[in-house]
Amino acid sequence: QEPEEKKIALELLETEQAYVSRLHLLDQIFYAELLKEARNGKTVPEEVVKMIFSNISSIYQFHAKFFLPELQKRMEDWNSNPRIGDVIQKLAPFLKMYGEYVKNFDKAVELITVWSEKSLPFQELIADIQKRKVCANLTLQHHMLEPVQRIPRYELLLKDYVQKLPPESPDRGDAEKALEMIFMVAKHSNAAIAEMERLQNLWVVYQRLGLEDDIVDPSNELIKEGPIQKISTRNNSTSEKYLFLFNNMLLYCVPKVIQVGAEFHVHLRIDVDGMKVQELNDTQFPHTFLVSGKQRTLELQARSGEEMNAWIK
Repeated sequence: QEPEEKKIALELLETEQAYVSRLHLLDQIFYAELLKEARNGKTVPEEVVKMIFSNISSIYQFHAKFFLPELQKRMEDWNSNPRIGDVIQKLAPFLKMYGEYVKNFDKAVELITVWSEKSLPFQELIADIQKRKVCANLTLQHHMLEPVQRIPRYELLLKDYVQKLPPESPDRGDAEKALEMIFMVAKHSNAAIAEMERLQNLWVVYQRLGLEDDIVDPSNELIKEGPIQKISTRNNSTSEKYLFLFNNMLLYCVPKVIQVGAEFHVHLRIDVDGMKVQELNDTQFPHTFLVSGKQRTLELQARSGEEMNAWIK
């Protein structure tokens, strides 16, 4: 009966072998053939192919030439030297390369879709490769997802491995340290993606607001946005406005009728610092609340009680 930790180490080796084949397919077949056709000017610009595959070549080289051979060596010597922790420690810093690939993934999938519609030869070449046995009836996009899922897989396998190690195992210290390193890399890659998404979304919002100098700040965080009715007590009526709530300010905007560049005109900004918000019980205008800040006080009406509560919260 094999010890549990050896079974997990073998599973790591077997999944790594399968993974290297998948990387080979992505880098040496899809990427190489699409690049060759692009250079012949037959499908799409060369830059597009490079953008789709990001740094897959470095990832493939690293796993095929370094990590897999090291793991194989370890498993062959397992009986005399039962350890993999040290090899994984060497692997961990290189996994930061994945940050670039993972960050680029959504853009890559979008490029495949867009250029498949624009260029029939491009679409046909991908379809041709996908028909080959090596593709196992899966699409290019499906294969491209594999590197995105690989780091979480290492993390799970290694966690399992550490749990199953006997307390006196010579690999315990190394394996625990390796797990910590992989955990940090996974966190690093997730944080990089989250931060990139936040900045992209923020930039889109700034464009909708016409890129006003005093508003564009990369450290701002958009908390909520949406249409709202402004109540005018003078003539007892409401008018459609739009709110953007950031961590530091509330922008009270008027939708533009003619949308050239910006969608909204910023009418007013109220600092969140010192702002007070309260619900109003107005029989004529239900779901109303009052926002009072240093700059102005606004009486606003939401479309429903739920929406009002969401804004107040």
